[in-house]
Amino acid sequence: MVAIILPSFAARLVILLLFLFNGFHLGYGLSSDYYSKTCPNFEEVVTNAVKKAMGNDQTVPAALLRMHFHDCFIRGCDGSVLLRSSGNNTAEKDGPPNISLHAFYVIDHAKSAVEKLCPGVVSCADILALAARDAVSLSGGPRWEVPKGRKDGRISKAIDTRQLPAPTFNFSQLKQSFSQRGLSIQDLVALSGGHTLGFSHCSSFQNRIHNFNTLNDVDPSMNPTFANRLRNVCPLHNKVKNAGSTMDSTPTLFDNTYYKMALQGQSLFSSDQALLTDHKAKNLVIKFANSHDEFYQAFVKAMIKMSSLNGGQEVRLDCKVVN
Repeated sequence: MVAIILPSFAARLVILLLFLFNGFHLGYGLSSDYYSKTCPNFEEVVTNAVKKAMGNDQTVPAALLRMHFHDCFIRGCDGSVLLRSSGNNTAEKDGPPNISLHAFYVIDHAKSAVEKLCPGVVSCADILALAARDAVSLSGGPRWEVPKGRKDGRISKAIDTRQLPAPTFNFSQLKQSFSQRGLSIQDLVALSGGHTLGFSHCSSFQNRIHNFNTLNDVDPSMNPTFANRLRNVCPLHNKVKNAGSTMDSTPTLFDNTYYKMALQGQSLFSSDQALLTDHKAKNLVIKFANSHDEFYQAFVKAMIKMSSLNGGQEVRLDCKVVN
C-alpha cells in the first residue's frame, strides 16, 4: 500500500475539522465521540476491513462511496440500502439504479468484526459512513472525523430508488434533487467529484454517444476524440455485458482529475456536463480543477452535511435484515 500524504492545506483542514467535531454535537444527535465509552476502538476495525478488501479489489472504494451516497439520498443515511429483499418486498439494493452496486460484503465483514468487539452497539449506517470515508482517504483523498450515532432503518423499497439523481439529469433536476436534501450548489459540485473514482457501464452514458438528438448523433459538448473512444467501447448495439469506461483517467486515485476532464469535454454523464451549464456551478468546477485543496475542503464539508441526514430507528445486529 502506497503511503498517502495530504497536501499541507488539506492536512490543516483535517486538523481543523477534528477540532471542530471533537465532542461537537450535530443535528440528529450525531457527534464525533458518540461511541467513546461504548465502543471506542471500532473505527480501526472498519478501516482494516476496507483496507483488506481494497487489497483484493481496486473497485471497492468507488463502490463504498456510491453505496453511501445512494443510502443517504433515500431516507437519510440509515443503512436501508444494505437490507436484502424478502417476501413480497423488493429492497433498495435490487432497484434499477442499484443493480450495479457491489462490495456489500465489506460492510458485512466490518459489522461482524465490530459485533465481536461491541455487541449490539454500532449501527450499520455508521459503519457504512466510516467505510465511505476510508474509501476516500485510502485512495489518496482527505480524511475527516465522521460524526456518529446514526440508527438503522427498517424500511427499504426498490421503488424509492427513483428518488436518486440519474446520470441523465440536467442542472435544474440536479439542483432540485440536492436542495430537497438541504444540499447547496457547492455541495452538488463537490459531491459530483466522487466520480473521480470508479467505472461506469455503457448504459449510463449511451444517450450522449448515440442518437443524442435529431441533429447530432453525439453530444456536441463532448470532446470528439473522447466521444469516438467511447463509441468504440460502447457500440450502438453493444452486447458486451460489462463494457464501459473509467470515470476519469485516474480511476483508483481520489483527486481533482474529474473536474479537469469535465472542462475538456471529457466527462461521461449528462449530469457531469450539466455542471458547466450553470454559471455558479461552472465557476466551482474551475476552482476545483485548479486546486486539490479547494476540492478536498468542499468535499469534506459536503460529505459531513450529507451524511448527517438520518431517520433510522434501531441498531441492526445483521446489516442485511431488520432485528
